[in-house]
Amino acid sequence: MRSLSEVRSIAIIGLGLIGGSLGLALKRAGLNHVEVAGYARNPDVAARAVRIGAVDRTGDGIAAAVDGADMVILATPTLAMREIMQQMAPHLKAGCSVTDTASTKVKVMEWAESYLPSTASFVGGHPMAGKEHAGIDFAEADLFRGCTYCLVPGHKASLSSTDLMVELVGRIGARPLFLTAPKHDEFVAGISHLPFILSSTLMLATTRNPLWKEMSNLAATGYRDVGRLASQNARMNRDICLTNRENILFWIDEFAREMARFRRLVAEGSEELEATFLLAQQARQSWLDDYGKRS
Repeated sequence: MRSLSEVRSIAIIGLGLIGGSLGLALKRAGLNHVEVAGYARNPDVAARAVRIGAVDRTGDGIAAAVDGADMVILATPTLAMREIMQQMAPHLKAGCSVTDTASTKVKVMEWAESYLPSTASFVGGHPMAGKEHAGIDFAEADLFRGCTYCLVPGHKASLSSTDLMVELVGRIGARPLFLTAPKHDEFVAGISHLPFILSSTLMLATTRNPLWKEMSNLAATGYRDVGRLASQNARMNRDICLTNRENILFWIDEFAREMARFRRLVAEGSEELEATFLLAQQARQSWLDDYGKRS
């Protein structure tokens, strides 16, 4: 099938922030003919997803959730996807389109190639959207509106499944961007993964210091904003680091070099400091201007 008008059933495995938001976004898109099934390990989360209208029903297990589904969306932590693919593989309907929302793609694409049946068509996905807080209680239909949604078709992905994903991305208000899995992981390591590591590093460096109890009274919006990403789901961040190790290490090293340069400029009382801060300011403004044009 090449159109959402032909889809009758979608299964979402994982009903946290992303899975729940996808369910809400699909409902808002007016797909009244589509039954959205869901699965979450925690029964309370599954019940909450039904109550808020993110899914129509939940299955007792993965097999029950994907049974008869025309499309399956994996929205769990990355490392959990390998086992889930193995579990659901025998139960997938012939011609089923499968996608995911993981923040890394190389490993996920390898698992899909290894474990999904040849009758299923896998198109990797990654919505560049999220919040610092995880869980179904923070899900919202507008989460993906205006965001870039990365698509990585598998080697055996059918054109119809790819077309289906492009339509789905558009219907939830996002913009599709096709990338290879290696390029995706290289890019997001710098603009998505490094930031949450820096945010976490700031929080640990300051809150573990003996001065923290007193100086915390002075912490305000700047500290809050830079530390925001430390509130992200810890398991998700761990899985990202373990499945995109080399790219993240590269950007950590790049950042360390910049930090060493700043340390030298501060230590020397260098006149280059103002010019360096100005360069950073201009670089950020240039990115903001470009980002505004894409919104």
